[in-house]
Amino acid sequence: MPKKSEGPNHYFAAYPKSKVKLGMIRAYLRGRPFEFVTSSGVFSKRRVDLGTRLLIESMFLPEKGYALDFGCGYGPVGIVAATFNPSLRVIMVDVNERAVWLAKQNIQHNSLDNAEARRGYLYEPVKNLTFNCILSNPPVSAGMETVKAIIVEAPKHMADKACFQMVVRSKIGGKRLKTLLEEAFGNVEILARGSGYRVFISEKQ
Repeated sequence: MPKKSEGPNHYFAAYPKSKVKLGMIRAYLRGRPFEFVTSSGVFSKRRVDLGTRLLIESMFLPEKGYALDFGCGYGPVGIVAATFNPSLRVIMVDVNERAVWLAKQNIQHNSLDNAEARRGYLYEPVKNLTFNCILSNPPVSAGMETVKAIIVEAPKHMADKACFQMVVRSKIGGKRLKTLLEEAFGNVEILARGSGYRVFISEKQ
């Protein structure tokens, strides 16, 4: 069980300050039902938020290899990816200890053996792995420098032709993040848009 009170009260904090209050949410994603254990101290604890939902519904997944769910929270993106692609190994990463604990619970709850959750900052927990796909609903409220680091450092952890996919709120940093993706990868396209969000996709050349 994660620590109950330590550090700032923010979902990007390593140790959320709020007391643990567990809950369960149900969502219909990519045509099938899912259940997720959630808690206070993590992002969008009462429902799968619109940005995450757009990413899940539109994400392009390789048939096999490694996929990274960056800033996984309680795990909806990684859980769905692992469910639909059994030959894909999904690694879910978050700095938030409570989020990682919840992601591990949800891996078990959804009976997955091709997913795991790791805690750490940026790419440190997966520094020795090479990914065929990186998916992220980035922690924009943690600051643009953090989001910039997620983008700029991504190519070093990706195989050739691997895809980086990130959902952003169109009016909050959308233009800047598109520019950062273009600079980091040399290409960027809009994979999907809706509900005030856009999913950008870039390919490592």
